[in-house]
This record gives sequence, C-alpha cells and structure tokens, in this order.
Amino acid sequence: MIKLEKGSKKLLNAWAFYDWANSVYTLTIASSIFPIFYSALFLSEIKTVQAFGFEFKSTALITFVTAFTFLVVACTSPILSGIADYVGNKKNFMKFFCYVGSAGCIGLYWFDVSPERIHISLLFYFMGLIGYWGSLVFYNSYLPDIAFPAQQDKASAKGFSLGYVGSVILLVINLVMVMFPQFFGFDIGTTQEEKDTASFEAMKISFITVGVWWALFSQYSFYWLPKGTSTGHKVTKAVVFNGLRELQQVWKQLKLNLRLKRYLYAFFVFSMAVQTIMLVAVYFGEEEIEWGDGSAKTMGLIGSILVIQLVAVIGAILTSRASANFGNIYTLIAINFIWMSLCFYAYFMHTPAQFYIAAGCVGFVMGGIQSLARSTYSKFLPETEDTTSYFSFYDVAEKIGIVIGMVIFAFIDQITGSMRNGILFLFVFFLIGIILLFRVPKLSK
Repeated sequence: MIKLEKGSKKLLNAWAFYDWANSVYTLTIASSIFPIFYSALFLSEIKTVQAFGFEFKSTALITFVTAFTFLVVACTSPILSGIADYVGNKKNFMKFFCYVGSAGCIGLYWFDVSPERIHISLLFYFMGLIGYWGSLVFYNSYLPDIAFPAQQDKASAKGFSLGYVGSVILLVINLVMVMFPQFFGFDIGTTQEEKDTASFEAMKISFITVGVWWALFSQYSFYWLPKGTSTGHKVTKAVVFNGLRELQQVWKQLKLNLRLKRYLYAFFVFSMAVQTIMLVAVYFGEEEIEWGDGSAKTMGLIGSILVIQLVAVIGAILTSRASANFGNIYTLIAINFIWMSLCFYAYFMHTPAQFYIAAGCVGFVMGGIQSLARSTYSKFLPETEDTTSYFSFYDVAEKIGIVIGMVIFAFIDQITGSMRNGILFLFVFFLIGIILLFRVPKLSK
C-alpha cells in the first residue's frame, strides 16, 4: 500500500469519508427510525417496561442505558488510547469499534421489549452506541496527524458534510421503504393493521442496512489511513493503565496552557447541552408534538430529521467560512446564542410547523458547532506527537458531559412529567458556555 503524505488531498478525503460511513448510525439509529420504532413497541398510553428488576418509563430506560454507555466510553477510552499509543496502531482500535457498532445495528433487527428479550435487545443497542463513539476517539485523533493546522477547519467541515449527505441518502431509502413497503417486497395486506406491520418490519430491515453501510464504506478510510508507528511492544498489565497516566499528564500540561484549559471548560458545558438535545430530540417530538395519527407522526418525525441533515450541510460550510473571517471563538459564541434561543423556543412548541422551524434552526447550528468545536481544539493543541491522548481527554470530557446532561434531563422529565422542562433547563448550560467562551484567549483569524 502506498503511504500518503500528511496534508495530501487523498488522505484528507479518506479520513473524512469515515464520516460518510458511520454517520448513518446517528441519523437512522440515534435520531430517527429507531426512536420511532422503540415508541411503537409500546401500545398502551402508559409506556413502561420491566428491566434489571425494576419498572421503567420507556423513555427513561433508553436514556439511562444511553448515559451508561457514554460512561463506559469515558472510562475505557483513555485506557484504550494509551494502549494504542504504546503499540502504535490506533487503526486496529478504530476498526474494532466500527465492527462492534455495525454488529450492534444489525442485531437491532431482533429488538424486543418483552421481559425475556429486553436485556439482549439493550445489549445490541449498547453495542451500536459504544461502537460509534468508541471509534470516534481514534478517528478524531487522526486529524492533526493527517492535516496541517491551516487545513483542519476545512477537513473537519468536509467530514461532517460528507456524513450528513451519506446519512441522508440512506435515510431517504429507508424512509421510502417504511412508507411504501410494498415496493420492497413486503406484503401490506388489505387492512391498516397489516400495512402498519409491514412498515414496522421495514424499520427493522433499515437497522441491517445501517450496519452493512457502516462496515462497507469504512473500508476506504481503513485502507488509506496510516497504521501508526509500530513500536513492537507487547501489552502488559502496566500498559493497561498507561492511558490513565497519560490522561493525568495531559491534565498537568493543560494547567500550563491557559487557552486550551479555558476552551475545554467551555466545551464541556455547551457540548453537554448540544449532545443531550441531539439524543432526545426525536423522543421529544414523538411525545410533546401534536402530530395527529400514527402515520403522520412517523412521516413528520423522519421529515424533520431530513430537514436537519440537509440544512446541517450548509451550516457546517458557512460555519467554516465564518470562523475564517471572525475567528473560531467568536463564531462559537454566536452559535451558542442560537442554541440558547432554541431551548427557549422549544419549550413553547406544540404544532408540527413549529417543530419543523426548530428542526431547520437546529440543523443550521448542529453541524457548525460540532465541526468547529473539534477543529478549534485541534488548533489549540501544543506541538506533540501524542495526539491520541489529547483527543482522548477531549472525548472523555465530552462523554462525561453527556452522562451528566442525560441524567439531569431524565431526572427533570421523571420528576415534572414533561420533557419540555428538561429542554428549557439546558438554556442554562448554553449561557454558562457563552460566558466561559468569552474568557478564552481569542484565536487569530
């Protein structure tokens, strides 16, 4: 295999193409069809499920499992990144998580909330989620390895844009399959119940398409991304905890880097709110918006996700240009103001039209804040070859933030009985994030 030089167009494209491969997970599984499928499993008005010896509200159970998964990622990623640095092969770790996630998506075909199958079903959900986020630890750490500082904003934005385009293509295919299952060989019968059953089966097939797409298209990235510098070292007991020691060293170095330290504080807070909203948005729309009948709800929710993804492509590109003109920090502050306003607006949403407006606004700032947050962190890094440990620290901060955000959101939802109150509370996190961003020494244009 030909080794590509750092900064080469082909290498940057190969890195960005992994977003094309894995973003179908976030769109179909995390954001659209799976939440609708999960809700459809509960036929009664009181949506509860028995699991782990307790009775949970259906949305609370999936929220707690999601939070637990992120906690596992936060605890294991520094250990795994330390091992990757020691043996010099981060690509293999990235592959491992990719294939675990792909298998988890395929396993969701058999997802069932019956007491006999709920635990294996949640295991498949866990595998998909940990596979996606686990692989991102190593994917993100490649950015400073394959791109020079001047290329990183553009490369990061291209990755997110490719991810949005690729995921929308597969979602459209899955959407047509769900809405018109007869065109794909499903027997829709003559009654509405039979048609709903066919659509439900099509949703399950869509999970398989996600797993196959993810594993298949990632091969291009795996072929061209560098393996790393092999050290020939074997993994010992001491090496297992090397990542934690490296994380500790990163924290000590952060104390000497005022810009990076203050930026991470801000990132921790606003990312907590952003990721929580993205993970609960469809559940919020399913429960709080007055859609009408079941088919209108399904079409409306998936349609709103399409709006988010299509607008997000534009948002990621415009954000990259805005950062070039106004600087990364000022651009992030402006985006956080928009997010903060959306939290307030969402509290008063009731109609599908209002939800579509919010979806368009979310799409515009979703891609922008993710892309710019990643590339800003990369720019603030000191000169070092140990990029995996720094990005491990970044990912740990993000995951712990998600755990806190999801638990707080679920707690407010459980206590008050309304997801609206949880969304409104996230307003506070964006406000604090803005204040902290103002304290970050500005990055030159």
